Amino acid sequence: MTWWERWAFNALHWVVAVTGFAYLYMQYALATDDPFAIINHPWQPATLSIHVVAAPLFIAFFGMLFRSHSLRKLRSPNPENRRTGWASLIGFAVMALSGYAIQVAASPALITFFIWLHVASGGLFALSYSVHLVIGWRVSRRSVDPPSSDPETARVTS
Repeated sequence: MTWWERWAFNALHWVVAVTGFAYLYMQYALATDDPFAIINHPWQPATLSIHVVAAPLFIAFFGMLFRSHSLRKLRSPNPENRRTGWASLIGFAVMALSGYAIQVAASPALITFFIWLHVASGGLFALSYSVHLVIGWRVSRRSVDPPSSDPETARVTS
């Protein structure tokens, strides 16, 4: 995976996550005094538009990341950081499919089901991917750090 793929994926991850959670808050937590209002906040339509426009780009970058990173790690015998990787992968798949299903579902009950499935899987993905990044950063730092010269902490290998 190249630096620009990683940077773009992480930037899109934050754009989609922030706009998704902001829209969720505006739609379901805020209330307006106007009984004829169809939105609860003036930024609600823009937030949804940014979310819906950024999501397909995010999915495209996920495909590139899957090809260059995920498949290689799944085939590797090294299991480091694999649990959060699997959680991210499953959360992403459910999140993406439910996001598309919201737009094509016909009945209100089905739309509501897919909305809450999308919210739950989006939360799972955002959390698991963030933990995956932190663990990955720690693993990469550990492999780059030189061995300690302190005899108390130096490890003896046989």
